Amino acid sequence: MTRNEVVQVEELEEDTQKGKFLTFVLGNESYGIGIEFVREIIGILPITEVPELPAYLKGIINLRGKIIPVMDIRLRFKKEFREYNERTCIIVIDILDNCVGLIVDSVAEVLSISDEDIVLPPTTHTGVSNRYIKSIGKVGNDVKLLLECEKLLSKDELESLETIG
Repeated sequence: MTRNEVVQVEELEEDTQKGKFLTFVLGNESYGIGIEFVREIIGILPITEVPELPAYLKGIINLRGKIIPVMDIRLRFKKEFREYNERTCIIVIDILDNCVGLIVDSVAEVLSISDEDIVLPPTTHTGVSNRYIKSIGKVGNDVKLLLECEKLLSKDELESLETIG
């Protein structure tokens, strides 16, 4: 395969992922993550707690020999904790070359959302911004809050996770 063919294959993969989002639910809200960040979806696994982590970082899991830190998205978004059940999933994503598991209430589906149906979140005049929401996807009469994956963890948090993962 020549260099041009490799570049074309990479561009083709990017094109097939463009506008596709894995959607999941937290309580009554629907969220989406760009499919390019998603590595896999797994059921809840035993989580080993690690001392001195923030409450939203629940600990680590052993996924086929790889240690992955897991974050409860409910707690990250300052929502009330909910007991894990058979619908609870871990979405393993890649943030800046770091695998992180996101604990969510349930996974919904993969949706295609066209650029015309994606808008910026409304600005508030309270001085509070939601750094985790990149945009809002309009799907029929519903909205999906599309996450800014790189902002789920700060650079310092990612660096501290590298030492345990």
